[in-house]
Amino acid sequence: MIYLGVDDTDMPGTPGTNQLARRLIAALPAGFGLRVALRHQLFFDSRVPYTSKNGSASLLLDAAPGRRAADLLPVLRREMQQWYQPGSDPGLCAADRVPVVIGEFGRRCQREVVRQDEARALARAHGVHLEGLGGTEDGVIGALAAVGLLAGGDDGRVVHLPGWSWPDGFAGPQRLDAVLRRGVDEIRQATGDEPVTDGVVDVGKHLRPSFRGGRVVLFVEPCGNGATPTAWRAVKLP
Repeated sequence: MIYLGVDDTDMPGTPGTNQLARRLIAALPAGFGLRVALRHQLFFDSRVPYTSKNGSASLLLDAAPGRRAADLLPVLRREMQQWYQPGSDPGLCAADRVPVVIGEFGRRCQREVVRQDEARALARAHGVHLEGLGGTEDGVIGALAAVGLLAGGDDGRVVHLPGWSWPDGFAGPQRLDAVLRRGVDEIRQATGDEPVTDGVVDVGKHLRPSFRGGRVVLFVEPCGNGATPTAWRAVKLP
């Protein structure tokens, strides 16, 4: 597998990082395929520059034998440079393997302010590709964090799966079997973590399951009456 992370790629009034992630997916050359694309919530604090809510994006890819993250760098750079928004500070991270310490760095980025030189030194020490592509290049912090959180397999909101279109018309009340056919591995109650196997779920404006235990999980809560409700609404977790 190959792990990619991008961050700080937009400005107010411009398309966001999730849309850039979809552009990168569409540009993948032969030999690479998407497994999942995630949005990660980083530290939400006035000391950290951000456009809206300080989120970064990650892509988990399958690769044909012999293909490596380095093979993707020319394509990724081209797409990100064409996407560049004046005033943004984009960063790109790409790795074939992700040491545990990178995941620990990602968790730090969710609870405290982290400096750019820390991210660069950590990536360099562990052979993880990390580069800035404009502005202050502070996006390298979130890009490295996204890769670490992705590799941990227990963080993030799913923003794209194979077969999803954009804009996506899969919205509102949907049968559970239809949700599972969209690539969701499990549907579980947000409180109690019990599996849900029957009924209809209102997914909202967009289907946004979570990535937990390396699986795509949609968390829901009951919105019907009675002891055994079959009507559910999606709960969007970070």
